[in-house]
Amino acid sequence: MFQKLRDLFNPLPPERRPVVPAGSRYYAIGDIHGRLDLFEVMIAAVEAEIAAAPGLDHHIILLGDLVDRGPDSAGVVARTHAWQQNRNVRVLAGNHEEMFLAAFDRPEALRHFLKHGGRETILSYGLSTRQLAEMSLEELFERLPQIVPQATRDYVAAFETMIRAGDYVFVHAGIDPSVPLAEQKRSDLLWIRERFLNHEGPLEKVVVHGHTIFDHVMDCGNRIGIDTGAFRSGVLTALVLEGDQRRILQARASNGGPAEVYHGDRAR
Repeated sequence: MFQKLRDLFNPLPPERRPVVPAGSRYYAIGDIHGRLDLFEVMIAAVEAEIAAAPGLDHHIILLGDLVDRGPDSAGVVARTHAWQQNRNVRVLAGNHEEMFLAAFDRPEALRHFLKHGGRETILSYGLSTRQLAEMSLEELFERLPQIVPQATRDYVAAFETMIRAGDYVFVHAGIDPSVPLAEQKRSDLLWIRERFLNHEGPLEKVVVHGHTIFDHVMDCGNRIGIDTGAFRSGVLTALVLEGDQRRILQARASNGGPAEVYHGDRAR
């Protein structure tokens, strides 16, 4: 009886926190959407941290939506490719990459793309505002393969859909909570919202995602949303994972000056 009473009043063991593999550090960077200025500041901040911790195995994951809405999608795609030449940088496909590639297949897909930020992407590949305004949809569809090189399209088409690391999984939009990770549909990984965002129960792994814009990092326990709307807010966010620790790193545009780096504590 006394043993049972002692067991009743003994504190429960602390809950195990999610971890990434030992000796590694992961940087998950949210939706860039053509903000090359913020992306360059983020790259510099990440590179400085890597230089200060040479003993760690560093992994960088871009959560998709590199293109559209912001002013320099072409520059973001090119800079990402260049970064991959000397760092372990992996890129997830977002729904905007899917719209971008579909625009080359049929005029109606191009029309949809233009309405959702594709206009800015096409302009970033060298077409002037006047040239674009003077083209019909059909004319632009015919010209598009010459405006955006095939090598760029092939590169974007090879972006991944899911990356796992320890107790975490990285995707663009989220997952279908009712389906195991191994059976997820590409359409859900790139487009899902309410069924995922409204799910409050545990998931197979902690899901790190972008796609849905929040004012700040949303750490809900079972998922962490890090899309802080860089194209309109001027805030590009990275989630940094090391062991069982989480912190945030942000590139923030300042009024009239260059973007600045913000080092935050744990995600909320």
